[in-house]
Amino acid sequence: MNELNVDKSVEEPARAFRLEQFQDYLIFERGLSKRTLSAYQHDLENCIEFLARQDITDPGHVTPTVLRTWIFSLHEVGLAPSSIRRAQSAVRTFFRFLLAEGWLSVDPTERLESPKITDRLPEFLTKEETQRLLDAPNPQKSLYWRDRSILELLYASGIRVSELVGLLISGLDLDDSFITVFGKGGKERIVPVGVPALLTLRRYLSELRPKLDQAEGKGHVYLNARGRPLTRESVWKLVRDSGRRADINKKVSPHTLRHTFATHLLEGGADLAAVQELLGHVDISSTQIYTHVDREYLRQIHGKYHPRAQSTQYVSD
Repeated sequence: MNELNVDKSVEEPARAFRLEQFQDYLIFERGLSKRTLSAYQHDLENCIEFLARQDITDPGHVTPTVLRTWIFSLHEVGLAPSSIRRAQSAVRTFFRFLLAEGWLSVDPTERLESPKITDRLPEFLTKEETQRLLDAPNPQKSLYWRDRSILELLYASGIRVSELVGLLISGLDLDDSFITVFGKGGKERIVPVGVPALLTLRRYLSELRPKLDQAEGKGHVYLNARGRPLTRESVWKLVRDSGRRADINKKVSPHTLRHTFATHLLEGGADLAAVQELLGHVDISSTQIYTHVDREYLRQIHGKYHPRAQSTQYVSD
């Protein structure tokens, strides 16, 4: 079972703040993943430690002013706006839980403002860069078909790295070109896969995986050289190294391929709701970050398809 293992320094305040009950809520009602639980743990410990330094050990004594001071302290230590927003989200969820359970009468986070995130758009690859990345693995290396298959599948499906390393043989339906993955909160999602990714996956499964599997693969599709399930860190390293080998002057990660997948779909005319479904986003607002299609591209589309885009005639009064 996933747990919020509270640090000893905040153990006493944790009991007063009912963190154990909150942990049960996150696990059994929200069904959050181990990674998300860990993030909640980190953010709540940070906040409770700050409150303890202000001699606040009861959630009923927390005020919006105190929380704003805490947020300002996160700014001062140089935490990124996105990380501050995540911390605020965790604390906001926590206090709303206390309110819903009747352990609090006023929500101190109700008017808490989130820091504005700068216009830093998700990094994505052009189609030419993507092809170079896919071609980056060395065919002379023993793990070539595994590495090529991983890159192809990440780009073809837009799945998260956690979903890729968790992919099971039982989740493959290669005849119908689908895979089944488990996303955030253990939610099952069926994802279509294109021909190039299917071909490399079949090649890996038939030629390489049987040689790698030494009864320790646990049914996972992708294995390391010792026959064990591949880790997230290994996939990150593979993608990063492939980006360098492809001479791509951008930070390339598995998430870059997820951004690229969504961007290329939208550029090709895909509906935002369809992209939301493919990415496994519960809220379409999470998908809207991918609508960062280049302005020049939009201008070209407008100029090509709008009947009045090139017109020099104006309607007279």
